[in-house]
Amino acid sequence: MTLTNERPLLAGPTEHKLIASTAVEPALAEAPKPTRPRYLPGDPRPDERVRRMIRVDHAGEYGAKRIYEGQLAVLRHSPVAKTIRHMQEQEQEHLDTFSRLIVERRVRPTVLHPLWHVAGFALGAATAMMGQRAAMACTVAVEEVIDEHYAEQAEALGDSEPELKAHIEKFRAEELEHRDIGLAHEAELTPAYQLLTRAIKAGSRAAIWAAQRF
Repeated sequence: MTLTNERPLLAGPTEHKLIASTAVEPALAEAPKPTRPRYLPGDPRPDERVRRMIRVDHAGEYGAKRIYEGQLAVLRHSPVAKTIRHMQEQEQEHLDTFSRLIVERRVRPTVLHPLWHVAGFALGAATAMMGQRAAMACTVAVEEVIDEHYAEQAEALGDSEPELKAHIEKFRAEELEHRDIGLAHEAELTPAYQLLTRAIKAGSRAAIWAAQRF
C-alpha cells in the first residue's frame, strides 16, 4: 500500500459561487418578468377608468350622430346625402352599443348631454351651409380625433376588457372609413381647410375631456 501526501481537491469559494450560480440560472430564466401597471398613483381606478371610457364614447357617438343629422338637414337633396346617411347610420349603431353598455355597466351618462344635442347639430348644419366640401372637412377633423381617442383606449385596456376593446377597434375602423370618405370627397379643397379643421379638432378634444369628467 502506497501512501501519498495528496489531498482531495475541494471546491473553493469561487467554485461554490459558480455551482450556485449554475443552479439558479435556469430558475431565473424561467421566472416571469413583472409587468408594469397600466396606471399610476393618482390615476382613476381601473373600474372607474372603464366607466369614463363608456361615458365619453356614448357622448361622442351621440354628438357624431347629431353632426350628420345637422348636415342632412341642409344637404338632404344633394349628391352626397346618401353617403352622409350611410355614415350617420353607422354612428347610430355605435351609439346603440354604448347606450346598452351604459345600462349594463350602470354608468352615469354625461350631464353635458343636452349640450352635445345642440352643438353637434349646429356644427353639422353650419359646415353643410358652407358647402359639401366643408361638411366633409368637418367629418375628416372629427374622425381623426376619434381615431386617436379610440387608439388610446384600446391600448389602455390591453387584455382586461376584450368585449369592450373589440367594439372600440371595430368602431375605430369605421371612423377611419368616414375620414377616408371625407378626403375622397375633396375635403382638403375647402377654403381655409387647415384653419377650419384645427378649430373643429380643438373643440372635439375639449368635448372628450369634459365628457370624461362630467
